[in-house]
Amino acid sequence: MTHSDRPADHKTPLEGRSSGPLTGRVRVPGDKSISHRALILGALVLGETRISGLLEGEDVLNTAKSMRALGARVERTGDFAWSVRGVGVAGFAQPDAPLDFGNSGTGCRLVMGAVAGCPIAAVFDGDASLRSRPMRRVLDPLELMGARVTSGGEGGRLPLTLTGARDPLPVNYRTPVASAQIKSAVLLAGLAAPGVTTVIENEASRDHTELMLRHFGAEIVSTPEGQHGRKIALTGQPELRGAKVVVPADPSSAAFPIVAALIVEGSDLIFSDVMTNPLRTGLFTTLREMGGSIEESDVRGDAGEPMAQLRVRGSRLKGVEVPPERAPSMIDEYLVLAVAASFAEGTTIMRGLSELRVKESDRLAATADMLRVNGVKVEISGDDLIVEGRGHVPGGGVVATHMDHRIAMSALVMGLAADTPVKVDDTAFIATSFPDFIPMMRGLGADFS
Repeated sequence: MTHSDRPADHKTPLEGRSSGPLTGRVRVPGDKSISHRALILGALVLGETRISGLLEGEDVLNTAKSMRALGARVERTGDFAWSVRGVGVAGFAQPDAPLDFGNSGTGCRLVMGAVAGCPIAAVFDGDASLRSRPMRRVLDPLELMGARVTSGGEGGRLPLTLTGARDPLPVNYRTPVASAQIKSAVLLAGLAAPGVTTVIENEASRDHTELMLRHFGAEIVSTPEGQHGRKIALTGQPELRGAKVVVPADPSSAAFPIVAALIVEGSDLIFSDVMTNPLRTGLFTTLREMGGSIEESDVRGDAGEPMAQLRVRGSRLKGVEVPPERAPSMIDEYLVLAVAASFAEGTTIMRGLSELRVKESDRLAATADMLRVNGVKVEISGDDLIVEGRGHVPGGGVVATHMDHRIAMSALVMGLAADTPVKVDDTAFIATSFPDFIPMMRGLGADFS
């Protein structure tokens, strides 16, 4: 069942309760960003791409279905092992039915970019949450490249029909915000355009698309732009070749058990193969600044992506100020960072979080609500989140998830160290990114009931 046809009243509540130390060794699921891109780029090459460690959550599976609907051959060949036989750049076929991305903004926006460079029309749709999210800032540059939105909701909301360009145009585009999704959509469309497509970012966003494009044989150059930005130039109409992709463990998924280990006294967890790309590890940097014990070893790489083993132990945390320029490297992790900040001693100020307002929910407001209902003093000032940590959390609240998997997991983690249990109104959406989160955490000693 996808989220779009899930009954609205079918909820799965759960409580996180104070537990003993969390111990053990674990490999969290494959990185979602890499999994989406491996499937999409595998579908745009000629030949076979073999993927191991793919995240098999609903979001990624919906991307796999979409690639199949667009003409690629996509098969599961074993546990987390997949094969994709692509159709070549601009080779997508017209799909027979709408492409349903469920809850996944990443899958939807990246595939919009890939479709924009093909002379076909495709209907994009998703669940109620995805239908409420803005698409216009991705569609604007795609329309500059020759694609057209021929039907859609107000403000470019789903469901919408995107007709790709018959003769795509290369662009020189400066992104209005630091967004890997906007950048990636433009680059994927730029594959089909002659000449050089350039994307300029004032703040560098995660670079997975650039690294993987290079891995598949594209000519792409990334250079510094200003103090924190990047300029990425892609030569269009390359001959991409199939390649092997090992998907590293997802740092965004690892964030939840890592914070749990830090706040539950006496915990000692080892995480294998965690991606340590510096554009994704702002949370690890921040937790170390707070006094968290996170040790790195066995550093290696695959497809341009670094990974390492992490050992995390229970720690006494202190409040810190998180600078706004760190936001792109940890935008999905602020929810669980706010949980860590609640257990820290002193004030934590997280600056520049405007992007959280347009995620699966208004995550800025939802995070503040999650803390407030559990007795934590919290304030939103403009785009800043200010958490007053007192070394412990009273707990006892019921957290509204707003169909958001990260709120659900963050609240359950909070309950593991709170004075009284924390209840989550619905955990069903955890399956979008981390299907085995609850059994995995229970196996490490967590009390979810």
